[in-house]
Amino acid sequence: MKSTTQQPTTGKQTRAALGSSIGAVVEWYDFLLYGIVAAIVFNKAFFPEVSPLAGTLAAFATFGVGFVCRPLGGLFFGHFGDKLGRKRMLVWTVLVMGISTMLIGLLPTYGSIGWWAPLLLVILRAIQGFAVGGEWGGAALMAVESAPSKLKALYSSGVQVGYSVGLILATGAVALMETIGGETAFKEWGWRVPFLISALLVVLALWIRIGVPESEVFEEEVGRKAAKRPKLPVVKALREQPAAFFQIIGMRLGELVTMYVVTTFALSYATSEHGFESGFMLNIGLLVGGVGIVSIPAFAWLSDRFGRRPVFLAGAIVGVLGAIPYFMSMESGSAILLVVTSVVLVNVSHDMLVSVQQPLFTEMFGAEYRYSGAGLGYQVASAVGGGFTPFIATALVAFGDGRWYWVAAYLGGGCAVSALVALTLRRPAPAGTSTVPVGEVPASNT
Repeated sequence: MKSTTQQPTTGKQTRAALGSSIGAVVEWYDFLLYGIVAAIVFNKAFFPEVSPLAGTLAAFATFGVGFVCRPLGGLFFGHFGDKLGRKRMLVWTVLVMGISTMLIGLLPTYGSIGWWAPLLLVILRAIQGFAVGGEWGGAALMAVESAPSKLKALYSSGVQVGYSVGLILATGAVALMETIGGETAFKEWGWRVPFLISALLVVLALWIRIGVPESEVFEEEVGRKAAKRPKLPVVKALREQPAAFFQIIGMRLGELVTMYVVTTFALSYATSEHGFESGFMLNIGLLVGGVGIVSIPAFAWLSDRFGRRPVFLAGAIVGVLGAIPYFMSMESGSAILLVVTSVVLVNVSHDMLVSVQQPLFTEMFGAEYRYSGAGLGYQVASAVGGGFTPFIATALVAFGDGRWYWVAAYLGGGCAVSALVALTLRRPAPAGTSTVPVGEVPASNT
């Protein structure tokens, strides 16, 4: 049902979009920093009494723990976000994330406190995952619900651009510390600095988010129905749209495997198996993050104009076709080819897929339970398809005696699943009409 009240002003729309994107930058800086450092340092600093392969698997397993806890965060923050508002939860998510990240920077290693070190590392990583689990749903809703009806993808694309900027900052911080202190000093103490400077970013994000107004859709469509508001929004979401959770998982597989293979798994695999320097691989992360700042809004604008599904399908197909060339370029030892194929997988395939997600996923659910519905579905997908991608890819390399063939099949298969789900996906149309394929008819304002 459309609100009959006046649409939000351009100033409110812009502040909501900026607040969502800048907060997302901080959250993703903290979350991605862990994965980058895990690939370089944590296997030896926290798991030194096992083989190099087992240490890498253990470090990536702790990386995955954060993703396992993301659905719990999506459920918790989604529940209260549907009841108390989007803004309050977004303040809490960035605060919890910042504190846990700073504590990782202060954590003693295995050499100082033994097995307490990896145990505490896992706990703090779990808290990180819990916090970021509530981030996407709230940030996406604030941006989508405040955006002009014909530019919802463009205005909400800042949530995904926040990922790219966070990747740049996290990768840049690690690369800078490696350059300043050298590889040895970085592994001894320099890795802590990027975690500690998170405190400054958290203060900035809190200052911005506190000044962002609450979503008008929440205040008008949900607030005035307080008496009829569901006690457990997630239960209503499951009852009203049970298929949407599985659809979101399937549609996210492509973007998850492309990003985490290129920016996390390859950082370890390319350096240990194919002789590329870690600094070069970190620079690829900087490059794809920088291009994403432009490519994601561009693809979002195209989806606002031509439909969500054509853009999404194009991205999934590029991912299927780009999987084998990516690993062939790595095996060839060509830095130029590896850069080109990395850009294809991340800035074409991945960025096309994520550019449409905010309006596409949130509009699968009603306003009174969409924080719970879309947020939980999104984070379950992260746990299933993203958190253990570096771990699975490393295990597949071991299974294939050091070869990359199984990893390429895993990457291409994930993109193929996303394409198939998008081809068959249908969403509920307004009352009194038949269902329509996603992306072919503009969504309602709610």
